[in-house]
Amino acid sequence: MTDKYAVIGNPIAHSKSPLIHTLFAEQTGQDISYEKVEAPLDGFAATVERLRAEGYKGCNVTVPFKFEAFKLATKHSERAELAEAVNTLMMGGKTIEGDNTDGAGLVRDIEHNLGIPLQGKHILLVGAGGAAWGVALPILESGAKLIVVNRTTDKALNLANALNIFLKRKLVVAHELEYGIPDFVPNFAALANKQFDVVINATSSGLSGEMPPLPPGIFAPGALAYDMMYGRDTPFLQFARSQGAAIVADGLGMLVEQAAESFFKWRGVRPDTRPVLEKLRQS
Repeated sequence: MTDKYAVIGNPIAHSKSPLIHTLFAEQTGQDISYEKVEAPLDGFAATVERLRAEGYKGCNVTVPFKFEAFKLATKHSERAELAEAVNTLMMGGKTIEGDNTDGAGLVRDIEHNLGIPLQGKHILLVGAGGAAWGVALPILESGAKLIVVNRTTDKALNLANALNIFLKRKLVVAHELEYGIPDFVPNFAALANKQFDVVINATSSGLSGEMPPLPPGIFAPGALAYDMMYGRDTPFLQFARSQGAAIVADGLGMLVEQAAESFFKWRGVRPDTRPVLEKLRQS
């Protein structure tokens, strides 16, 4: 009997998840179906309950329901707990298990597809919203040294504090208070004369054609510039090329790898992502 899965969002028509999971299923011989489901903005929980009643085994969750999915889940993975956001639901019996595979997807894309081991690398994470919360823990678990910077300093501090408590590990946060200025105005200029092996844009600035106010000279020799957004040449990526970043990448690989992590959680089989990623890039 075919096992049913879906991705829930609003809007959802643009989602590539059905294609990705269909390709995974064909490759691994798994008998599944996977569809898009647009939930009303005030009807996410009801949509999940309907799918459970119809026998669905799991769901992916995208904007704007990841935080609501966290609240709905009755059991959480460690990475979902820290992010307080869920993009993968496992539905069986009376429990709904929530996981967040975004960070695992990001790390695997960088290390496996781009061939850049993160152990010991100095990484700048730009942004402290939901996307950043979803990836920060797996970045640290890779052995990288992380600095978070954000336009609103208290959000960067909240993320840093949560990580410090969670890991009991020191995390440096770029903000004016660290440099002795007694207010909470974020200070991207404090990054002047600092260089990073990897700079990750976790903001949505590319949607509006804006550029985070990063100073010049921020990319170390051989550096990677990574924008978690995909499907467009963002101002951040343009800036990175003009600044001599050695490798420039968008988030399409992360999209495929986080999907593979979800697929593995559901089916116990890890698909080969390379042919799927190549097919998506060609299209």
